[in-house]
Amino acid sequence: MVDRDLVLRRLALLETYLEQLAPYRGIEVDAYRQDWKTQRIVERTLHLAIETCMDVADHIVADRRLRVPETGAESFEILAEAGLVPPALGIALASMVGFRNILVHDYARLDPSIVVRVLRTDLGDVERFRDVVQTLV
Repeated sequence: MVDRDLVLRRLALLETYLEQLAPYRGIEVDAYRQDWKTQRIVERTLHLAIETCMDVADHIVADRRLRVPETGAESFEILAEAGLVPPALGIALASMVGFRNILVHDYARLDPSIVVRVLRTDLGDVERFRDVVQTLV
């Protein structure tokens, strides 16, 4: 059985991060590129939101005694294989882990247009993951 309290605490954190990102979801690439404060807020908050999803995914994988993931991205693939998340969502979230890795380890080559795309469209995958997880706990 999933540790419901742990997952709910993580989902509450995720909700906070999504709320903090909401004012930036309509930002234009040029405005983003020119505002270092917005960049820091958005990039760090995206990082935290994605890691929260990763934590939740890892917890569910371990709790359900599914195969052990070798990477952070693989946790989402495993959830999809087990039928716990839709396959397309598993793929999308696995890709988000790659984006998170660039945020954390290779921020010098971070493309502002990709960050803006993540804000505008890919955060919808994070919201869908939150909604799916709520049905599992």
